[in-house]
Amino acid sequence: MHVDLSSACFTDLAHRPDAPAVIGADRTLTWQQLHDEAQAWAAQARAAGLVADVPVAIYGHKEAAFFVAMVGCLLAGLPFVPIDTLYPRERMLRVVDIARAGAVYDAAAGDFLPGAPGGGTPLAEKDVAYVMFTSGSTGDPKGVQIGRESVVLLAEWMRGCFGLGDAPVFMNQAPFSFDLSMYEVFGTLAGGGVCVLNARDRIASGAAWFERLAEAGITVWVSTPSFAHQQLLHAGFSPEHLPSLQVFLFCGEPLPVALARKLRMRFPSARILNTYGPTEATVATTWIEIDDALLAAHPQLPIGYAKPDSAVWVEGDELCIAGEHVMRGYLNRPDLNATKLFTDTSGRRAFRTGDVGEQREDGLLFCRGRRDDQIKLNGYRIELTEVDAALDHLTGVRAGACIVLRRPDGTAVRLIGFVERSEGVDGADDSALLIQGPDAFGRWKHVLGERLPGYMVPTELIVCKHLPMSPNHKIDRKTLAQWYADMPA
Repeated sequence: MHVDLSSACFTDLAHRPDAPAVIGADRTLTWQQLHDEAQAWAAQARAAGLVADVPVAIYGHKEAAFFVAMVGCLLAGLPFVPIDTLYPRERMLRVVDIARAGAVYDAAAGDFLPGAPGGGTPLAEKDVAYVMFTSGSTGDPKGVQIGRESVVLLAEWMRGCFGLGDAPVFMNQAPFSFDLSMYEVFGTLAGGGVCVLNARDRIASGAAWFERLAEAGITVWVSTPSFAHQQLLHAGFSPEHLPSLQVFLFCGEPLPVALARKLRMRFPSARILNTYGPTEATVATTWIEIDDALLAAHPQLPIGYAKPDSAVWVEGDELCIAGEHVMRGYLNRPDLNATKLFTDTSGRRAFRTGDVGEQREDGLLFCRGRRDDQIKLNGYRIELTEVDAALDHLTGVRAGACIVLRRPDGTAVRLIGFVERSEGVDGADDSALLIQGPDAFGRWKHVLGERLPGYMVPTELIVCKHLPMSPNHKIDRKTLAQWYADMPA
């Protein structure tokens, strides 16, 4: 059994109805149970007065009912707005108000709660599958509208190019409010596979969590590179404990060469797929399989080539994307739409990513960081991600990140490096420990100077037990800056 995303209907109903479809944090659903509960959910939504194109906020964390509600929305023609419980109530209420959601479905309680004051409003864009809210530069979250045609293309790309096999078993850990998780949602629905939902407290259990993954027989690991990097410390993260694991599928941030090499050594039979794309392009838009030849040839890994029926190119120094997988626009933000969206020469929706890109003559694409991560220090242009990569290569370092100190007028003053040591630092708390002396830590300035021009070498290097991560498992530079500000003089 699986879901035909074009028609939003369950199909092939007699095929493996008793096979697992969702292994939630609380319970497991077979495909037949998912079918029955999603149909019942859609009927309940209609009975509550929800009509097509009215957004529904789904609030929860890795409950099987959260997955059911997303499928129910697809069946009923209701755009779903996923909101994880890790976000504060104030943000949830603001998102509901911006989306003019007709209701809030509480996945833990199984109840429909009131939506936006005055009731829900149908979206001007019709047949939207979901609205994903991301951080906005104004401090207000902005809603990215993804059409049903876009999720169809996402699933077709995964099935046609990724080589995930029949009925793949996905490891899902990203919050549903992070678009990376849509890989697992639509990959499961279209492929008739299994989505293994992993709650934060379950992941924190360490060995018990890996036992759960082994029991589920996961075949596809989906995460940011940073999350996979964190697991290297665990013995359970190995082929002996995860014998069914066949594919690592990465997105959300750059894949470091050092991490890819470690994964190749630890999981020699597993394939590594590096994908790239903003939320506005339905999870991702480029891909490449990482092999030993690529690792040997590139100090920074490429993001690959454009997926079928799409185009990616560099205009100026900015990566641009075109295709039917590009969003229908930001919700109620004509100002942003006017600056970020355009129509390409073939008449397709197109998006300016804000990412700095490079394209070789053979079409191979590289992402060189964000335009807003590109700074000027004493007249020199610096990409912070390039400094991050150099810090990663210091002996004994598990991961590194760089921040920039600025004057009140925004002018960059100097760079500060942070590193997480492989063996830990005795006595260091979770704030930071300043490395003193030019010879400390393997003469780090000299080592960095062999990889970076002098103006890109941080003036200070700070060791911390763990680099802070955002809820989406990306390096949190704001927290690093606060740690530095809080350090004693």
